[in-house]
Amino acid sequence: MDKEMNIIEGGVCAPKGFQASAVACGIKNPAVERLDLMLIYSEFPTVGAAAYTQNQVCAAPVRLSASNLKSAEPRAIIANSGNANACTGPDGIVHARAMSGGVAKLLGLKQREIQVCSTGIIGVPLPIDRIEPKLSDLVAGLAYDGEVAARAIMTSDTRMKEVSVSFSIGGKEVRIGAIAKGAGMINPHMATMLCFITTDAAVSKAEIVAATKEAVDKSFNRITVDGDMSTNDTVIVLANGQAGNKTITRSGEGSAEFREALSRVMLCLAKRIVSDGERVTKLVEVQVRGAASHLDAERVARAVANSKLVKCSWNGNDPNWGRILHAVGYSGARVKEEMVSIYLNGVIAAQHGRSAGTDGGKLIDAVSGAEFTVGIDLNIGKGEFSIYTSDLSPEYVEFNRTEYSAVRRK
Repeated sequence: MDKEMNIIEGGVCAPKGFQASAVACGIKNPAVERLDLMLIYSEFPTVGAAAYTQNQVCAAPVRLSASNLKSAEPRAIIANSGNANACTGPDGIVHARAMSGGVAKLLGLKQREIQVCSTGIIGVPLPIDRIEPKLSDLVAGLAYDGEVAARAIMTSDTRMKEVSVSFSIGGKEVRIGAIAKGAGMINPHMATMLCFITTDAAVSKAEIVAATKEAVDKSFNRITVDGDMSTNDTVIVLANGQAGNKTITRSGEGSAEFREALSRVMLCLAKRIVSDGERVTKLVEVQVRGAASHLDAERVARAVANSKLVKCSWNGNDPNWGRILHAVGYSGARVKEEMVSIYLNGVIAAQHGRSAGTDGGKLIDAVSGAEFTVGIDLNIGKGEFSIYTSDLSPEYVEFNRTEYSAVRRK
């Protein structure tokens, strides 16, 4: 962040008028005491926007939240980890409504003012009997502590994902706070991830919807770990106007600053999600330029970023540019083999579609770090696109091999 945007403490409770809480319900395993149910609440009316998974197999809480957002502005978000409440039949909606309706009653709100989210194992009934008795404790525990909410939504994450910033709009300090979770089943558009963002900026409905879409496109829709799209992906943004700035309208005063800040917050969390991917060891940015169009650049970037062969070679510190070039070729983009150049962390590996003759040791060093870039220049146009991805390890396979069976045995 530059000097105009300061990193501050507080997460989703950094903006004025937002509180959070979390409790342990034993959702995944009653024998394990860990935070697995969280609540974010605005003390003041809000305007909100959201982006949900594009998977046609869509979890019950996603369907309910999308319906709620069409009819009311959200004042609170309730979310659980340990169970996705996906592929659970009619009971899934009943249980999602029990979560949102129960907390709405305790907060004195309408059910449709609640966004409800779940993350965890798919296909296992949500143990609503463990959740409902804890709702009163959840509401009673509301405080200005965003960290507990960030911890409660973790599943296979190895570390908490939280960020908050402050900046100025029209002479008023504005704050944005955010938390996220995600480690596996990460592939645009969005993935097994949740992201909840609060801001005390005064923003019009049209502006927050447009700004959210733009920021998601620049961040969460540009990450991939394993090429899988989940059933529960959700990004929710709430703005309560308590910063006291003049209301930001589309293309109006403060719009550029607000969108820039929102995009940077989301990109920060998106990169943290990839770097915390299930048993990954590397964060890789694939940068494509010189494509015939923006769409062609995106096709090439996604093909390389999702190639299992390429990702496995990165895990072994193998600078195999041939695997990258073959992914470029099948991407569906317009490609002239003899025009393609490939750079590994700035070191040229291939030129004119063949080896650049660079010392092999330099190329190995280029891909041996925890973070590096892969630059691909198609040299036929002005189209550009970048995406963040990871390597793929043997440990990823082992980690994902038995989760469903282990949960069913409990």
